[in-house]
Amino acid sequence: MSRRKFIKISLGIFLGFVFSFIIFLRTQYVVPILMYHSITEQVQPGNRLQVSKDAFTRQMQFLKKHNYRVIPLEELGDLIKAKKKIPYKTVVITFDDGYKDNYLYAFPILKKYNLYATIFLIVDEIDRPQQDRLSWEEIRQMQDSGIITFGSHSLDHPFLTELSSLDELRRQIFDSKRILEERLGRHINAFAYPSGRFNEIIKNLVKEAGYKLAVATNPGKGFSNNDIFALKRIRISENAKNLFIFWIKVSGYYNFFREQRWK
Repeated sequence: MSRRKFIKISLGIFLGFVFSFIIFLRTQYVVPILMYHSITEQVQPGNRLQVSKDAFTRQMQFLKKHNYRVIPLEELGDLIKAKKKIPYKTVVITFDDGYKDNYLYAFPILKKYNLYATIFLIVDEIDRPQQDRLSWEEIRQMQDSGIITFGSHSLDHPFLTELSSLDELRRQIFDSKRILEERLGRHINAFAYPSGRFNEIIKNLVKEAGYKLAVATNPGKGFSNNDIFALKRIRISENAKNLFIFWIKVSGYYNFFREQRWK
């Protein structure tokens, strides 16, 4: 075999592999659900729950500039349930815990760019004396904007999988929903498992309570990407101030590569 023919065959095999991998990768696309916690002016070294106001601003600008379609979490749940094709460059934004800085810093930026988000509240921490969590008045203002919806993050953020009492599990899941609905005057349809921990009993209780969907962190490859009661999320920390890292995380393929790494 001549060298030229060998190169042509090798190149054909390589290009065929690349093409096949691209086709395969497109089947692995999952809408990225971004998980934020605290948006602050000054990030404490090593704190993975904090993102600086500057980084958050740049990230939201990136989404707007590059025409990402930011949709409400509940809309994503409806699309998955209906088995509808979801366009590429669709993104969902969520926040956990209900930090006051979500109102002070994140909310004005989201309003500026007209981007939807869901905030999961720890009900017993709302309006607490330390004044580091959202107040009921701030929550209502955010809800009235039309771009922020709220979900339950339990009553006081226990590890639900470590609770041996079924009554206590029901209290955390059912009562947090009831209180939020009574105070906010609207249905609470989304639940976030504290620390992302859940099992089938907990998941079934969430369904029984009347939630339409639930989010975890990253429950792993063993869970379907289309399980609306175990939706996988992508933690955003200060390192995503680097917009190349942020672009990777909102690509829709980050979960696939993350789960291959953990095999």
